Amino acid sequence: MGDKPRTGVRAGSETTIQIDFRFRGERCRESIKLKPTAANLKRAELHRAAILDSIIKGTFDYSATFPNSQNRLKFTTERDFLSVATWLADWLKIQELSVKTSTFHDYKKIVNTLSVAFGTIELSELRRTDIRDWCNAQTCGNKRLANVQSVLRIALHDAMSDDLIDSNPLYGWTYERQEAPRPQDDIDPLDEHEQSMVIKSCRDPQHRNLFQFAFWTGLRTSELCALEWGDIDWINGLVRVWRARTQHAAQAEKPKTRRGERDVKLLAPAIDALESQKKYSFLADKEVFLDPLHGAPWVGDQAIRKTAWIPALKKSGLRYRNPYQTRHTYASMMLTAGENPVWVAGQMGHSDTSMIFRNYGRWIMVKDSDSGSRAVAMFSTSESNGQTLVNK
Repeated sequence: MGDKPRTGVRAGSETTIQIDFRFRGERCRESIKLKPTAANLKRAELHRAAILDSIIKGTFDYSATFPNSQNRLKFTTERDFLSVATWLADWLKIQELSVKTSTFHDYKKIVNTLSVAFGTIELSELRRTDIRDWCNAQTCGNKRLANVQSVLRIALHDAMSDDLIDSNPLYGWTYERQEAPRPQDDIDPLDEHEQSMVIKSCRDPQHRNLFQFAFWTGLRTSELCALEWGDIDWINGLVRVWRARTQHAAQAEKPKTRRGERDVKLLAPAIDALESQKKYSFLADKEVFLDPLHGAPWVGDQAIRKTAWIPALKKSGLRYRNPYQTRHTYASMMLTAGENPVWVAGQMGHSDTSMIFRNYGRWIMVKDSDSGSRAVAMFSTSESNGQTLVNK
């Protein structure tokens, strides 16, 4: 018995059937939502035959036949104009299925901005000069402009991959304006006295535990929100960091980078904070830190900032910094004390020490009365005349 003839129809999954055909010289594969039973496969064959017939007659309408397919943007016979806004809306739907909730939320806000700026322009007519002129007119800083351009660059790359445009106007180029040096950088750690004032000014013991733990572990606010008691290794004195929660996500998510998953050493003040927190959440064996106002886990950094951090700063009389400064405080303390920058980078989840030296270089101990003495002891000998000769 010979093989069954190829029909161009096959089961795609337990709930879909895939149809293969050629259109305008290209092979196309589309899925229809039908369970691949014998009867449905036969129906799909008839559907494919009708498609082939309409292609031969020149009446095939891709958009009408497969309205949810990305190919409709490339093959539809009715599309003479594909706007940037239309493409970005379709692109965003695809991203929702593949990126983290927090990332999708950022993409959505940027797509809204881009749609206002370039939405009426035909996708294939968008030029680098359009993007440069828009950037020139903005009042935000280079960091924000870079974020917007990054999302647009990704979307345009995907459009080029789908043969909707011939080239990506943002490939290899990023708009950046000349900016005056900032009067001070974003890193503004709290000194020992200020830390003590914040802790003492907290209106709830759970707030004190949260901030003391933050000062002595360097965890991001989103990581603190997702921390569970099961992540604490009491025997080895470590905390396993592998989740983060933002206000945009319904549940905790993995860090954006592999290096973000790490073991952080529990120093004595951090252990003390955990011991004090036990009576509030330990028995539930879930999240470590709770919002005492609701008796539930913190939903994100904004809730911590508004209900715990700002009130503590106001009561203490300290000038405002955002809660992320607890992380910078940890880094500055470790480096000021002379801890190895490589170790500090690992504790904070950095892939190497470049960010440590770039952001916290001024806290690294560079002046030491014994500086150079170890090299002298290892590589030189003292002569009776008081001169130092290098060993040969």
